[in-house]
Amino acid sequence: MINSASLAESILRLFSRLPLWMLYRISDLLFLLVYFVVRYRRKVVRENLSRSFPDRSKQERRLIEQRFYRFFCDYAVETIKLLTISEAEMRRRMKVFGCEEMDAELDRQPFCFLMLGHYGNWEWLSTIALWSKHNCGQLYTPLHNATFDRVFYDMRSRFGTENISKYNALRRILSLKSEGIPSHIGFITDQSPRPNSIHDWMTFLHQDTPIFTGAERIGKKVGAAAYFIRVTRPRRGYYECHLERLTSDMREFADYELTELCMRRLEAEINEVPHLWLWTHRRWKHQRNH
Repeated sequence: MINSASLAESILRLFSRLPLWMLYRISDLLFLLVYFVVRYRRKVVRENLSRSFPDRSKQERRLIEQRFYRFFCDYAVETIKLLTISEAEMRRRMKVFGCEEMDAELDRQPFCFLMLGHYGNWEWLSTIALWSKHNCGQLYTPLHNATFDRVFYDMRSRFGTENISKYNALRRILSLKSEGIPSHIGFITDQSPRPNSIHDWMTFLHQDTPIFTGAERIGKKVGAAAYFIRVTRPRRGYYECHLERLTSDMREFADYELTELCMRRLEAEINEVPHLWLWTHRRWKHQRNH
């Protein structure tokens, strides 16, 4: 007898084999359901937008909101497509700029840490191994459901990127260093840290915000270079990924200065094209004790 998780996995893999143009038609219908019927996290999104853009009119924020939900549904079908998309189609739909410079950096030192946010389709960025000659890794949070954890694990590693559990990050990165395997490692830096893991606060999108400093703290231990990933979406189904070097040695920065710089870069991206950020994320659930 097939359990519900296995059935859901089979359906996802079946949908993944549909061409993207057909998946985008499904996304159009999904938008109507998610936005107007289910109203998925509409209250969270509206509150986030209101606090992040106090100088924009209600009409402007509503437009961002609707454009976000349309993109969010596109992100969902694009992520499903990652289960079966071919290497050739992936290379056609995503362009990566600056990988040669990053590879040259890894010829001289053990690590390049790639700093990014929940902006654009961050799942597609797991394919960056296609453009690099060096070992590629990314931190991830294991899912509670074993079936879906396996599905996402397989999806994110299809093109050669190693998934590193965030609970084992330091140990695995030190292991790569001891084994002499130059690697670039991806960190999503706009996560909301747990209260006992908050080391720094900053003003981000007009709000008092705790920041995730794990990438910086690990990077300083191993002498990593740091790159910020700037993402653009020229049109539906196509992305451009720009690797922008911040430093060749994270130890050059004072504590938390580099993390704050990355968040400023992300903030600039969001202000320019706001609907590509994950507004359903409960980013401001913790408050600073003044």
